[in-house]
Amino acid sequence: MKRTIAALLMIVMVVALCGCGAKEEKKGAPRKEITKPTIGICFDTFVVERWIKDRDIFTTTATELGANVEVLNANSDAQKQREQVQHCIDEGVDALVIVAVDATVIKDLLEEARSKGIKIIAYDRFISDACVDLYVSFDNTEVGKLMAQAINDKLGDGRKNVLMICGAESDKNVAMVNSGFEQVAKTCGFNIVDKTFIEGWRAENVDTYFQQNPGVLKDIDAVMCGNDNLAGKVVQILAENRMAGEVAVTGQDADLEACQRIVEGTQLMTVYKPIEALAEKAAEMTIDLINGRELNGIPKIDNGYEECPYVTLQQSSVTKENMDEVIIESGFYLKEDVYLNVEVTPNN
Repeated sequence: MKRTIAALLMIVMVVALCGCGAKEEKKGAPRKEITKPTIGICFDTFVVERWIKDRDIFTTTATELGANVEVLNANSDAQKQREQVQHCIDEGVDALVIVAVDATVIKDLLEEARSKGIKIIAYDRFISDACVDLYVSFDNTEVGKLMAQAINDKLGDGRKNVLMICGAESDKNVAMVNSGFEQVAKTCGFNIVDKTFIEGWRAENVDTYFQQNPGVLKDIDAVMCGNDNLAGKVVQILAENRMAGEVAVTGQDADLEACQRIVEGTQLMTVYKPIEALAEKAAEMTIDLINGRELNGIPKIDNGYEECPYVTLQQSSVTKENMDEVIIESGFYLKEDVYLNVEVTPNN
């Protein structure tokens, strides 16, 4: 009888100890962490002022929405960008956001990315003949039209000898901008004296062009520039030849220095593109794609490989006349910064 009671007590003690151990194990077990989605955003360069804004706003928005963001800068090197895209794929990112240096160099990697379930977003630069889940940009054809219209308004019925200093030929947006510009140029009777592409969007290559074509300055009335960075170099060269302010110069991106040149009278216009809205929209839609949400009701564009959703934001022509309305009142820049080198009167 004693042996039976002892055995029963032993069983009870073992069960109790096991129960305590289970409770302790449960209590001390680490909580399972919720994995944040990861976005790799690959930029062409940060030499151009606007891309720094894109980077900061996109990263802030995506982080607030719960994502981790890895920013990579190719410094306008297509092969380096290829390595960075491969790095993102190997790291298993959930989405790739790409400002392509040369989309032809990475198109096979985009197929690899899609096969692994990675979402691909072309950010402000068109990617053709490759896998793309979303293209977010502005209406680049309209950008070109705005440039041409501003030149026509300035020159009126006078001479219209126009030089085109275009961006990198590998940038697919350049062809769209040129198309819009040339449509209006033909209608308005422009004489395109020359058209050149600036490799890598590097402003120093503008110097090289004019050194190789010294006579081109003699007969030009206007210069269409692919962006404000190139426009700045053109204005510098015009100033060196005592022609700044006499030749109408256009650009795009509304860089601060471009806005300063406009109110000073050495650059005719720029195209303002609401970068904050673009970056925020791209970040939000990237998260939507990662979470499997359908992008319904969005127009599509044929990129030669497939039709992908295409989101466009509105851009505006900015001249001396509407600088305050478009740039200052929107909060894009402070008035004292834009008019830094100009004496502002009470009527300004």
